[in-house]
Amino acid sequence: MKSWFRTEDTLAVVLGFLIVGLGLTPLVGVDLLGWAVAVKEWVDPAKALAPASGTYAALTGLGSLGATYAFLLVALSVGIATLGGKPGQFAVRFTVLFALAFACWTAGHYGYIAATPDKQKALGVEWSLGLTGEAGYLLALVGGLLIGNLSPRTAEWFKTASRSELYIKTGIVIYGAGLGVKAAEESSRAGVVLFRGLAAIVEAYLIYWALVYFVARKFFKFSREWAAPLASGISICGVSAAITTGAAIRARPVVPVMVSSLVVVFSVVEMLILPFAARTFLADEPMVAAAWMGLSVKTDGAAFASGTITESLVYAKAAENGHVYEKGWMTLTTTTVKVFIDLFIGVWAIVLGAVWAWKIDKQPGRGVPLADIWNRFPKFVFGYVLTFGVFLAVGLTHPEAVSAPKPTAHAPTAVKAEAKTEAAPPAKPPAVPALKRGTDQSDVFRRLFFVLTFFAIGLSANFKRLWAEGLGRLALVYVISLFGFVIWIGLAISWLFFHGVLPPLAPATGGS
Repeated sequence: MKSWFRTEDTLAVVLGFLIVGLGLTPLVGVDLLGWAVAVKEWVDPAKALAPASGTYAALTGLGSLGATYAFLLVALSVGIATLGGKPGQFAVRFTVLFALAFACWTAGHYGYIAATPDKQKALGVEWSLGLTGEAGYLLALVGGLLIGNLSPRTAEWFKTASRSELYIKTGIVIYGAGLGVKAAEESSRAGVVLFRGLAAIVEAYLIYWALVYFVARKFFKFSREWAAPLASGISICGVSAAITTGAAIRARPVVPVMVSSLVVVFSVVEMLILPFAARTFLADEPMVAAAWMGLSVKTDGAAFASGTITESLVYAKAAENGHVYEKGWMTLTTTTVKVFIDLFIGVWAIVLGAVWAWKIDKQPGRGVPLADIWNRFPKFVFGYVLTFGVFLAVGLTHPEAVSAPKPTAHAPTAVKAEAKTEAAPPAKPPAVPALKRGTDQSDVFRRLFFVLTFFAIGLSANFKRLWAEGLGRLALVYVISLFGFVIWIGLAISWLFFHGVLPPLAPATGGS
């Protein structure tokens, strides 16, 4: 226990708590994190960066970038000093690493690369690769790989700042806060969606994981180090689940990151195919279609986008048959299912850490290795669980902090003839609730830590060695698993739990 307080796990938890703690300040009317730089999907470079909060609009995008860099530099340098490192050396090399990784992150948000079909019109683009902003992760990995493989001496110079495990662990601790708010927000909605969504993902996840692991081990002869993160990446969500699994089984950091990259790429394929398949075959079962998106599309951004696209396509076809449904219910179902899937990250880390210590890496002649289970368990998951629990509790006890009240419809009032020419003031968009606003701001840092992770791992990865270990076969396993059984099991379970459940009819049609 004492040694844990001098590890990267502890530093990750402290940094994560600091950032999510600042995210709580909007609850008391103070905004201490809104200066963080948010990267938006862009076509005009001048519109790519902006402060996360309008409160700091005067700071401009470049100003918020400078503030974010300075905050990370100071916080991480102090942390490195507590670990016995050289903060001065770290600061110089982190500056260059941050600049390169952030450039990749920004480039990944370019409209023609990132915009999903539901956002193309707003950006004024006629086509896009539709990779979402998570394309920045791929570009960061590629950038790191290019440097690491073409200039090994440069990659070695970065070594002091290439702390991939510290970055990803901190990001996952922050991730817990956002999931806690999402869970609290959904808990105030329809109970049938919550219960059925939870039941569906438990069943689907346990089936997915076992089958992917079996296929990778039995037919493609992957080691457990590769098979377990692959199974988690396909079963839960690419980045966080695969890396947390890798930590639980003590896999090399590069293994789950390569898995995560495949997840991002194939999520785009799913996003282009599944919504249109749902429109064709599931127009009479909109909630089945919505749950299917959440169970099958494996990254958060692509899953939420798929739910939005599917709702627009299915609702349009249903309207042709005289069924006009209330908007938002399909998107809610997709989001709920995906959030519950994400919550399994911490649970599964505990399970796998125990299994690996007790059965797979157990030493002969020993009983239940409780000490080994404790040592193997990734301690930063405690931070993830705690941030999730705190934000969930706050969201449940203060629902007004996570869910904006619906606008109340008022009966039209008589207007005097002489006043009819006066234009009514435009309706203001509903204010973002305080806690949700704070977690959106802290999530800026979660994404930055993730992109730093991808770039750092690229620097340390030998592409020839990875290919020899079976990177090509890894993609083949993913294709076979995804199209061979993952999407079909997801469809079957969605049908089982949501068949016959319909969104309410829109008020104009006489529905509730």
